[in-house]
Amino acid sequence: MASERKKILLRLDPAVHDALARWAGDELRSTNAQIEFLLRQALSEAGRMPGSAGRMRRPGRPSRSGTPPEGGEKSED
Repeated sequence: MASERKKILLRLDPAVHDALARWAGDELRSTNAQIEFLLRQALSEAGRMPGSAGRMRRPGRPSRSGTPPEGGEKSED
């Protein structure tokens, strides 16, 4: 069984939040998923992504079987 996801309180400037929410909508992600995507991207680029980190689930509804489809993160096309 996967461990429970961590919850944090994040304070943002309202203009930053609005821009992030628009960007998330353009990418078909929730604002929360967009923040996680960007944090993971920054960790990877900095060589700091822990090997134990699970994969992000793909945008959209989970599959009926409850297992995420192959592919994990959205591609950079």
